Amino acid sequence: MTTALAPGAADALLFDLGRVVIDYDLRRTLKAWAVELGSDPHALMAKLSQDDTFHRYETGHVTNAQFFAAVRSALGLTLTDEQLREGWNAIFIGEMPGIAPLLDRAAKQLPLYALSNTNDAHIAHFSEHYAELLVHFREMFLSSRIGMRKPHGETYDYVVKAIGVVPQRIVFFDDLAENIEAARERGLHAVQVHSSDDVARALDQLGL
Repeated sequence: MTTALAPGAADALLFDLGRVVIDYDLRRTLKAWAVELGSDPHALMAKLSQDDTFHRYETGHVTNAQFFAAVRSALGLTLTDEQLREGWNAIFIGEMPGIAPLLDRAAKQLPLYALSNTNDAHIAHFSEHYAELLVHFREMFLSSRIGMRKPHGETYDYVVKAIGVVPQRIVFFDDLAENIEAARERGLHAVQVHSSDDVARALDQLGL
């Protein structure tokens, strides 16, 4: 589907969490772990993804302890699990500027859902620290809980079926182009988010 939206075009809204609802920065984790991987913080994810451990962690096939052991091995760290957990959760900055009133506004008219690639340590953290923000969501589909992640097509199929609304009546918000493209291939309307202004514009177009 294209991003052309019109009043009354949606029966449900589906939101990614990272950089759509909650802001984060990988450099905060690198700093907390005192890891230097050059100027690109994504080098951290590249290292952790070499043996598929990170993706397995995000789909619930690797425990916190196993993931932190893999981090120690990949990065040559001697930090304890608790120190690694604190650094891992330091990634979160806060809610995306301007998103709270938009969620409140939208939730008064349509059911809101979340679909996020995430892991058990982060879920425990944001469920506690961002509870007032996340209360707007009727249900959250979290990759480590449902055993699948974006941008795989079956992930969208699973969520659409669970929501009980045809994909053509769902508007999906995500910051990553690959997730947007995959959602459109599955029939959803999809809006790439660079800031909360993109969400506000879509809500205006939907007449919400």
